[in-house]
Amino acid sequence: MKAALSYTILVSLCLTNAAPVAAQDYPSRPIRLLVGFSPGGNSDVSARLTAARMSEALGTSIVVDNRAGAAGVVAAQIVARAPADGYTLAWSSQGALVISQIMEKTPPYKTETAFAPIGRTFTFANALIVRPDFPAKTVADVVAIAKQKPGELNYATQGVGSAGHLSGQMFQSVARVKLAHVPYKGGADVITALLGGEVRVGFAATTTAANIRSKIRVLAVTSRERDPSLPDVPSMHEAGLTGYDATFWFGMVAPAGTPAPIIKRLNALLGDVLKDPNLVQTTRRQGLNPVPSSPEELSALMKSELQRWREVIAGR
Repeated sequence: MKAALSYTILVSLCLTNAAPVAAQDYPSRPIRLLVGFSPGGNSDVSARLTAARMSEALGTSIVVDNRAGAAGVVAAQIVARAPADGYTLAWSSQGALVISQIMEKTPPYKTETAFAPIGRTFTFANALIVRPDFPAKTVADVVAIAKQKPGELNYATQGVGSAGHLSGQMFQSVARVKLAHVPYKGGADVITALLGGEVRVGFAATTTAANIRSKIRVLAVTSRERDPSLPDVPSMHEAGLTGYDATFWFGMVAPAGTPAPIIKRLNALLGDVLKDPNLVQTTRRQGLNPVPSSPEELSALMKSELQRWREVIAGR
């Protein structure tokens, strides 16, 4: 009896101490960072810049794995199902963490129970862009065209639930118009479609828009204030859509149940990297504003965003 009791106590102590021991040894092998969009967009670029600096500090590689699809949901689902050991992480955004919970009747995971937040990383905006041969030269022109033929004006985005899609949802809600959504797998695909003539209107990252400005017309940015990468382009609010503000963010999350010491270490390291002057200078030139947060702050943000976007989508 005593032997059995002693064995039970020993097993319990081993299980209790397993997480701290694992955290002390972490990381002992490369870490996989899932990005839910195709290479070349601001999600991919920001993840790679951050992962490279975190890898240096950790002494092991953080390997970026692009799994495009469903505005980041495909990548997030892989992470939600991964072992909670800190070796599979997601670089995610509103689309996968918030909008999927609103748009899908049966989402493949429940954000609040599937993930352990690590921290917010960057905020960014999109830009409303059109082909040079499109007759609209201002936001007001786009609104007028959309009102002439409700539901017929197509607009391209990075996918259902993506920053571009949400920008379009808010555009329709504030302007009181109806547009036709054409989702692609990423920002690069949006530009290819726009330049190729598949669509004439779209939303893209501000830096992407800035880089191809000679080939397109940029009408406005989606943030409340002007974007540093497009300083001469008005915000939607300035352009006449009063109250419009579609500012977006990226965050890093792990599978739920990941040991707290690992989350704490990753959050501290992420915060240090996002405060690095060189990284700040590089990313701001690309329209990405570093905004490190605690895991608790990211959790609270996801909850508030759920309410905010539910109202926008319902009122479209």
